[in-house]
Amino acid sequence: MPGVVAVIPARLESTRFPRKSLAAETGTPLIIHAAQQAALAQRVGEVIVASDAEEILEAGRQHGFAAVETRADHLNGTSRIAEVAADLDCDLVVNVQADEPEIDPAVIDAAVEALMDAPDCQVGTIASPMGPHEDPTDPNLVKVVLDQSERALYFSRALIPHDRDGTRTDPPLRHVGLYVYRREFLGVYAALPATPAETVEKLEQLRVLENGHQIAVAIRTCHHQGIDTPEQYEAFVARHAAGKPGVVD
Repeated sequence: MPGVVAVIPARLESTRFPRKSLAAETGTPLIIHAAQQAALAQRVGEVIVASDAEEILEAGRQHGFAAVETRADHLNGTSRIAEVAADLDCDLVVNVQADEPEIDPAVIDAAVEALMDAPDCQVGTIASPMGPHEDPTDPNLVKVVLDQSERALYFSRALIPHDRDGTRTDPPLRHVGLYVYRREFLGVYAALPATPAETVEKLEQLRVLENGHQIAVAIRTCHHQGIDTPEQYEAFVARHAAGKPGVVD
């Protein structure tokens, strides 16, 4: 078994976009686009589709990916990945979102390498400098502040750090929801109860920090976006047809 495994957790139903993972107007299910991108990452040795839905598992198998059936009672993707990771023989597990079909494989590699280079950390992730088209005050864009060693100090939906004197010249860092875990830590993390800041901010990664663990962060410019609605999916289909992946107008 390879040292780094990417797991793509998925459920069949979605409130805003039912059966999103299997949407296939491009000719390929959405989750398979994400799996194919993950498979291009040089640091990833295997990609696994994880779901309680047989249709999703079969889509993975049909496209040459390993597929692992999980329980149906998982409240989030991390819990689903932890179930799969318990039976893996690997060092690191990458959580790739099923609804991010344009994720750059180099970004996945950067997150893996950030954790590999930080033996004191349990999790690796990505931060991207916010561009002029992004609103730093938008609570849907999660911000992160790092220490001098590029470990996460805090994540927030608010604009952090607060620029009291208006002298800041560098852009805020937007958190990109890609995570790499040490395999043995996933079970620990999944068993931890929700923490105060996590509950207030509605950001699961704060549970890691609030329990005294560290998150290594690689800074990379990222342009891909997740697919949450049918409208966003149609825009992706148009980009795919035009051969312009990741180019968001």
